[in-house]
Amino acid sequence: MAKGYWIARVDIRDAEGYKGYVEAAKPAFEKYGATFLARGGEFTELEGKARARNVVIEFPSHQAAVDCYNSPEYQIAAKIRQEVADAEMVVVEGV
Repeated sequence: MAKGYWIARVDIRDAEGYKGYVEAAKPAFEKYGATFLARGGEFTELEGKARARNVVIEFPSHQAAVDCYNSPEYQIAAKIRQEVADAEMVVVEGV
């Protein structure tokens, strides 16, 4: 079974508030077997408009990645994130 990946590009408007999102999201990530492959850090903008924070999270499957996002646990965190940051997020299936 192919793994699933969240790819998120984020601009944080409230760094202190974003800490609340990180804490609130932990239960969902643990429940759905998330492994962080990239979380912030140095990046090089090659094409298009980059955001300040880039995150790649691996899940056991594409469905697990989608289920994590849609879970009640993550939706609590998502509401916090949406108040303190702007983001684009997609789930992609691995090869």
